[in-house]
Amino acid sequence: MNFQRGRRQEEPEINLIPLIDIMLVLIIFLVLTTTFSKVSGLEINLPTGEAQPAETLPDEIDLAVSATGDILVNRQPVGGKDIEAIAAALGRAVPAGKDEPVVVINADAKAAHQSVINAMQAAQRAGLSRITFAVQAPPQ
Repeated sequence: MNFQRGRRQEEPEINLIPLIDIMLVLIIFLVLTTTFSKVSGLEINLPTGEAQPAETLPDEIDLAVSATGDILVNRQPVGGKDIEAIAAALGRAVPAGKDEPVVVINADAKAAHQSVINAMQAAQRAGLSRITFAVQAPPQ
């Protein structure tokens, strides 16, 4: 007796969709678990410039900020560290009858950022808008 007479034998079919799904999951897993050892950095080439020395130097007010937050205006200590005391000292340091002086802020590398911001705000309150920062040139 042949019971399979009415049945046709089906041809085997290879379904690629589950295989593709598994391969994509493996690729995603490998990409997420891979560590990259190269540390990316930003290279910056700063421009260099030369200028002729100025014939007349502008009036300057030296404002120094120490690592402990002490403020000196033209090498004279300021009574307090608050903005009002610094602004008053800057107002006294402005020479009479001269153009607006340049405030040169010399801040220690370890000075608190807030101390430098207070010095800038004090210069603004004293009506001094020309502010610059002194930096040290790298050794050559």
